Amino acid sequence: MSPEIVAVTGLVLIFVIAMTRKINMGAVALVFAFGLGVTYFNQPVAEISGAFPGSLLITLLGVTYLFGMARANGTIDQIVGAAVGLVRGRSALIPWVFFLLAAIITGSGALSAATNAILVPVGLAFAHRYRISPLLVGLSILNGTNAGGFTPIAVYYNIVDGVLKDIGITIDPAPLFFWTFVAALVLNLVAFFLLGGRELIKRGRTTPELTPTSDSPGATGASGSSGSGGTATAVAAPTTAALRTQSWTTPKIVTVSLMIGLLVAALGFKLDVGFLALTAAVILSALYPRYAKEAADQIGWNVILLIGGIVTYIGVLEAAGVIDGLANSVAGIGTPLIAALVMFFVAGSVSAFASTNAMFVVLVPLAAPLLLGGDLETLGFVIALCIAATAVDSSPFSTGGALVVANTQVELREKTFRGMLIWAMAMIVAAPLLAWLAFVVL
Repeated sequence: MSPEIVAVTGLVLIFVIAMTRKINMGAVALVFAFGLGVTYFNQPVAEISGAFPGSLLITLLGVTYLFGMARANGTIDQIVGAAVGLVRGRSALIPWVFFLLAAIITGSGALSAATNAILVPVGLAFAHRYRISPLLVGLSILNGTNAGGFTPIAVYYNIVDGVLKDIGITIDPAPLFFWTFVAALVLNLVAFFLLGGRELIKRGRTTPELTPTSDSPGATGASGSSGSGGTATAVAAPTTAALRTQSWTTPKIVTVSLMIGLLVAALGFKLDVGFLALTAAVILSALYPRYAKEAADQIGWNVILLIGGIVTYIGVLEAAGVIDGLANSVAGIGTPLIAALVMFFVAGSVSAFASTNAMFVVLVPLAAPLLLGGDLETLGFVIALCIAATAVDSSPFSTGGALVVANTQVELREKTFRGMLIWAMAMIVAAPLLAWLAFVVL
């Protein structure tokens, strides 16, 4: 059996075992990296462990720790409350408020799953109070999460940037963030007008319905039906009075100041984002130790293990020359343009059901011959790949999509599930094709 077949078989088994047995994919990948590396590729253990991405670990640790402090000391709640309070009964603005909140929170370094966990229950409760399609609000949050996913301190960006640097490619973060934000914005505009946006604009100011209590029917979501894949609890939307009681305390002001300083230092002085975020988190922990334990509990260890394991497995394959062989095979699919389109469809199809983070780690190295050989424009290819892989995160089988379904009112849950499934299937086809045309072909 050829090394390429062994490597691909191993990768498929990693995905299958992780998804069917509910095990962290990174842990499974580390086991396969060790097993194949020692027994099949004859690599020493030191070389295998050396492939673990230390710099990426620091970045993920730093940004999720900093976000954990921001969440623990109430800064995130403050931002959410202030933004929602600005709506003042204008129903048409509510989906866009949550879109921007999701972009800001994810762009500040939060994991996409954390952003969705914070905003989806609140957003769906507001959708119920203001008689807005839960599908529209849910998609607005998920699209907003993708819109903020490629800032210089965002997790998605740092994963893509780290993998690209490993193959000797550096990209400018500004256009990547700008165009992925624009793509998510356009998708949300489409969703807005397809799902009742015109009626919301005509409606103007409205008086919200009373929010059900936790004992009322529909207030709490049980296990998501129709394949929602999890359980979640719908959170009652806060009242305007409750929003106004929040105040900007000193810890919140310091947190926002440090986040702004981090962006200035990273963009203006090209300092390492991971160490900057870790420094800011440690400063906050030292100043306000009462939040430190809660913040540490929110560090994204699962994602660090996921990415670290997959990168280590890919590192073993790279050291054995397998990645070069596979990449040359992909590059040989017709013309470079066709090869790129195939990769985008693979990214979209798999990301709808599996980890988007893992897709970036696997697919970017396979594109190396196309990018290093000058067959394709690097930045355009990377932008298109990022759009193709993230636009399908609205799938009801993803974590964010399942949260939306589970937090929808019971009587609308089945309809919302079908709507999200149709939207996700459309994205699997449309997003890769349109991104390919816009950023690779044109």
